[in-house]
Amino acid sequence: MPTEAKRETVAELREELSRNPTLIISEYRGLSVGDLAEVRRSLRKHNVTYRVVKNRLMRIAANDAGREALSPLLKGPSAIAFGSGDESAVAKAVIDATRPFKVIKLKGAVLGTQAIDADGLTRLAALPSRDVLLAQLAGALAAPMANMAGLLAAPLRDIAGGLAALIEQRGSAA
Repeated sequence: MPTEAKRETVAELREELSRNPTLIISEYRGLSVGDLAEVRRSLRKHNVTYRVVKNRLMRIAANDAGREALSPLLKGPSAIAFGSGDESAVAKAVIDATRPFKVIKLKGAVLGTQAIDADGLTRLAALPSRDVLLAQLAGALAAPMANMAGLLAAPLRDIAGGLAALIEQRGSAA
């Protein structure tokens, strides 16, 4: 029979799942309470919440919230980093915060409704941020247009230069 405390925990987890599209799951076995507090403190700077969860309660909340992709990653002692915003930035923050602690093992992540493994998570963290990618795309689209404008303006520039030289030559001859 579920207790009231468990119902409240499931409701809190469901709320976290609905607010945060990016979930990064890790195994924290062997981490001391002080180390766990240090990880939480460093992630809080990036607006990421790191929470130790009971797998059974998290599965219930995930199924209620329509995030079934989370269930296969919930094996063994699990801690979940809840993040919103740029997925790449959240992944970088979690990897940087957990790097000093060799006992933390990243299991994978759920981005929206899609699950990725630990290798995909490290590749995601290596990507530039969304703003940088958009700037690179804008630059790639603008470069051919700037080249075309320069090519179209070159004949007019050459004609103007030739006329100026002709006027100067005739003016000096007279």
